[in-house]
Amino acid sequence: MIELPQVSPAANSRKPDWLRVKLPIGEKYTNVRKIVDEYKLHTICQSGNCPNMGECWGEGTATFMILGNVCTRSCTFCAVATGRPNEYDEDEPRRVADAIQLMKVKHAVITSVNRDELKDKGAEIWYQTVRAVKETTPATTIETLIPDVKANWDALIRMIEGGQEVVSHNMETVERLYRYVRPQAKYVRSLEQIKRTKEFGKRNKSGIMLGLGETQDEVLKAMDDLVENGLDVLTLGQYLQPTKMHHEVIEWIHPDTFAMYKEEGLKRGLAYVESGALVRSSYHAEKHI
Repeated sequence: MIELPQVSPAANSRKPDWLRVKLPIGEKYTNVRKIVDEYKLHTICQSGNCPNMGECWGEGTATFMILGNVCTRSCTFCAVATGRPNEYDEDEPRRVADAIQLMKVKHAVITSVNRDELKDKGAEIWYQTVRAVKETTPATTIETLIPDVKANWDALIRMIEGGQEVVSHNMETVERLYRYVRPQAKYVRSLEQIKRTKEFGKRNKSGIMLGLGETQDEVLKAMDDLVENGLDVLTLGQYLQPTKMHHEVIEWIHPDTFAMYKEEGLKRGLAYVESGALVRSSYHAEKHI
């Protein structure tokens, strides 16, 4: 593997220039925030401290997070609150659909927390949300970023049979780091979920964060595994530490390295690769259909 630039946080505690983002401003941003608040909705943009919130909300788009904002998992990279959820709102699908209609969203991205305590992992709310959006705004295309169903394949089918165009499930990191980054998940199980989604006939997508301590060979191996299991679209972005309690940033990945990974992914047969420091799962999602 060709040696590419590396920037260690230890050597430079400040974020590199390529990670600077604009503050959220503008009429569209204000309007999106108003709708989200009015309809009592959650967004991963807010709960996950996404660096692209200003850009996306400024364009009138947002990634909706259903099934509450408390997750049953304790992943070390994620800013979403961990605990015992008490929110299960059967009216949520309607409110999400109404908000998407008001925002005039052409391509909607919907995600959720993990709800391991529910027998169906939240699948019915997933299905009803997709159906509600399709019935309210039939022209709106949908990507659903779904959680790990812990091999409950009936729940998986219910989550993805509502009519969405793209189904995403993030691997998040390379296999070796799962025990540190996703302690309640399994690398092989997530690959199986991606495979079954493809077999169901859906365009599928996944994402990996870089800078957690992975090697280039491990990233390329993950790409090979994803291609082998039928992945269509891959996103690669820089991991950013939400708080000091979360996994530390081991490395700032240089833009040249992101460019290399995009080239390698396309060489391996992926249909689309979004690779860059500020890339997140839903970034430029409208291009991934």
